[in-house]
Amino acid sequence: MRQSLGAMPDWDAFAASWDDLHVDTYLAGRYRRRRHALYAAAHGAITRKPHGPHYQAIDYNPLHGGIDRWFEPVTDAIGASHSMQTILAWSRDVFERLSPARAWDIEVHQFRIEANIADASPTPEGVHRDGVDYVLVLLVRRVNIRSGTTTIHEGDRLLGSFTLTNPLDAALVDDERLSHGVTPVEPIDRAEAAYRDVLVVTFRRDLGAH
Repeated sequence: MRQSLGAMPDWDAFAASWDDLHVDTYLAGRYRRRRHALYAAAHGAITRKPHGPHYQAIDYNPLHGGIDRWFEPVTDAIGASHSMQTILAWSRDVFERLSPARAWDIEVHQFRIEANIADASPTPEGVHRDGVDYVLVLLVRRVNIRSGTTTIHEGDRLLGSFTLTNPLDAALVDDERLSHGVTPVEPIDRAEAAYRDVLVVTFRRDLGAH
């Protein structure tokens, strides 16, 4: 991924922005922090859309589906940063090779899972689909944690599992065909900060675009 994405000279500042996320108040336990942003891609251009809610149908998220969930926006500086724009453009190019679509609705999520409570699960809804076309999960940092293993499923069948370990380790998921989950994380040393930072980017075909 590092070779594919190329130079991202602002990566350190980009990664440091995960220190300024807000508690996800919809989630019991208050161990997840996040920011959220909406983008559109059409005719080669990627533009940020006005801030809006994150919505998932109950079929895809029985835990928090069926409601508009509002989160603090990704800051303007991070949303326009070289790292963010590089990741979005790379994702668009990859997914467009898999699909005839040339217009997309994109959602970006900065997530931090804090591991100092029991059952700190990056995917509290369990193994799931996001209700989009494609998903990129990009590791930003792992600090003082164990586990957090990604699993990929086709129906009831486990296709494989792996752990995103190093910055820029990534999973790309065909969300129409496959589901995914992540096992709970736990601290190695409970006296120290312990967390898992990821960037999740989802792409949904914009069927109304021309």
